[in-house]
Amino acid sequence: MPSYTVTVATGSQWFAGTDDYVYLTLQGTAGCSERHLLDKPFYNDFERGAVDSYDVTVEEDIGEIQLIKIEKRKYWYQDDWYLKYITVKTPLGDYLEFPCYRWVTDEKEIVLRDGRAKLPRDDKTQILKQHRRKELESRQKMYRWKEWHPGFPLSIDAHSHSDLPRDIQFDNEKGIDFILNYTKAMENLYVNRFMHMFQSSWSDFADFERIFVRISNTISEYVMQHWKEDFMFGYQFLNGCNPVLIRRCTEIPKKLPVTMDMVECSLERNLTLEEEVKQGNIFIVDYEVLDGVDANKTDPCTIQYLAAPICLLYKNLENKIVPIAIQLGQKPGPDNPIFLPSDATYDWLLAKIWVRSSDFHVHQTVTHLLRTHLVSEVFSIAMFRQLPAVHPLFKLLVPHMRFTIAINTKAREQLICECGLFDKANATGGGGHVQMVQKAMKDLTYSSLCFPEEIKAKGMDSKDDIPYYYYRDDGIKVWEAIKSFAEDVIHIYYESDEVVCEDVELQAFVKDIYVYGMRGVKASGFPKMIRTRETLAEYLTVIIFTTSAQHAAVNFGQYDWCSWIPNAPPTMRCPPPTEKGTVTIEQIVESLPDRGRSCWHLGAVWALSQFQDKELFLGMYPDEHFVEKPVKEAMAKFRKNLDEIVNTISERNKNKKLPYYYLSPDRIPNSVAV
Repeated sequence: MPSYTVTVATGSQWFAGTDDYVYLTLQGTAGCSERHLLDKPFYNDFERGAVDSYDVTVEEDIGEIQLIKIEKRKYWYQDDWYLKYITVKTPLGDYLEFPCYRWVTDEKEIVLRDGRAKLPRDDKTQILKQHRRKELESRQKMYRWKEWHPGFPLSIDAHSHSDLPRDIQFDNEKGIDFILNYTKAMENLYVNRFMHMFQSSWSDFADFERIFVRISNTISEYVMQHWKEDFMFGYQFLNGCNPVLIRRCTEIPKKLPVTMDMVECSLERNLTLEEEVKQGNIFIVDYEVLDGVDANKTDPCTIQYLAAPICLLYKNLENKIVPIAIQLGQKPGPDNPIFLPSDATYDWLLAKIWVRSSDFHVHQTVTHLLRTHLVSEVFSIAMFRQLPAVHPLFKLLVPHMRFTIAINTKAREQLICECGLFDKANATGGGGHVQMVQKAMKDLTYSSLCFPEEIKAKGMDSKDDIPYYYYRDDGIKVWEAIKSFAEDVIHIYYESDEVVCEDVELQAFVKDIYVYGMRGVKASGFPKMIRTRETLAEYLTVIIFTTSAQHAAVNFGQYDWCSWIPNAPPTMRCPPPTEKGTVTIEQIVESLPDRGRSCWHLGAVWALSQFQDKELFLGMYPDEHFVEKPVKEAMAKFRKNLDEIVNTISERNKNKKLPYYYLSPDRIPNSVAV
């Protein structure tokens, strides 16, 4: 009688093992094996991290194995089991790999195909076509779209983390509890004694050091020492944690009536302002998205304020970007003066602080929440709904969707919900952040997620003109490495453009993203269909880059750049100044966040800047969804390219007072998971 050797690998997560009854059935082209009991209670098989082997004998030849069915039957209590993979050695000595990397829960069964990636056109037998269809039908029932707020990209239909399918939950929910993590962060930073001191102002700038000194590091210390200086203010638009807003100014907007007389003393080339614009030396950052947004009113004891500034910047003869004019509102007028470097010291400083506060709000809500977290969740849901596990694009993308739906669900549960943690310290809490996302959706376009295209559209692509834009330089390198990897995988499975067009699952995936994620808005530029391998490579690069590199660039620098409170105030407690010559140091300190809000802010930026335990960085694929040698070779080439980028960045950063490392691949997690 034919005999098979079956090897079963259990995950190494906590509580990944099981003591339940586990049965296996082999299904081949010529029939099915009997149902074999692999493990029963107290046999100590399927322990956490274990690899167990069994001999399975069948009475008759079952032909080529097509499917494996695993059943778990409860012995005593609910005992979830994380199955990594199964390998089968056939009577002929061939080895078949069946990747799983899923939880087997309750008394359910899992049916696995071997690990070779297949497009829909590759399945010739009815049993494989049926398995493919059933998997997607089951997933579409579990992964349902839901509107969290009108105008938002749709998200997962789940009220809490525990409502999610087990496969996408965090291994340890306590590890991503925002309330617990923020409180723990404040304890670790020794600032918890201030956390309840709302309405209590700091005495002066030096007083902020009382919550800063214990958490100093290279960049944040440098920020503390130099935050008042114009060069540091300008540098952050290039390489801070929100380096996406600055654009080259091609025409001074009418709503910012800056004259040559105002800025003449800031210009260094003996040119008029108009000539400087024509030569490409003037840049602009406009916070129009904040105009009309309601400030946080959840605390009746503290009135909070927002502004929607416009900031004009200049590239000086040292190629440094420095501010030359700031208007704190969108409508020019006598009560909305244009502040200048030549103004009184505190006038100019307060104007810059208002810009930094506005930048913080746009960063948190638009750059970070909308353009990485919410967009990545759209990609994740569409992938689970439309791509079966055997599809090569599922295998390619699933490492980049790890825990994304879970972290977003937890955020909606605790952080950005009504009365959530976001309301405690942020002026855009209490609903302002919702208004911002709704307004920012009009600028969420496909081209804006194509990194090189977006950099060029902003006029920021020239290394000669703007030599110190490391976000651009490193981002282009990582983008190209990801694109090259995507192209290699595509060419393994799609032999022509025609095959791309015929892939109904790919087209359903793309359509789901357009219809539900982008709400079917034609102006978003998201494709409804993909017709060529070249377009598919770009599309996959957008997805992988957004979920990995883009999120890393705008997330993990938050502690570096925002821990010195005056450099990134999460709220302002006095309205923007409406005239010049009246600002005092006391007024500035009164405007800045009180002690309690400062501490909550500090706990937040510290917690958000931490990597996950056992973080998987770009190019690390320990779960072997792919089994084919050509793909593994493509992965090795990808890792080699990434290593070269790491070395280049490391060499550039040597001896720099302000190293830029957020887009170094060894610091880019594979997915949005924090």
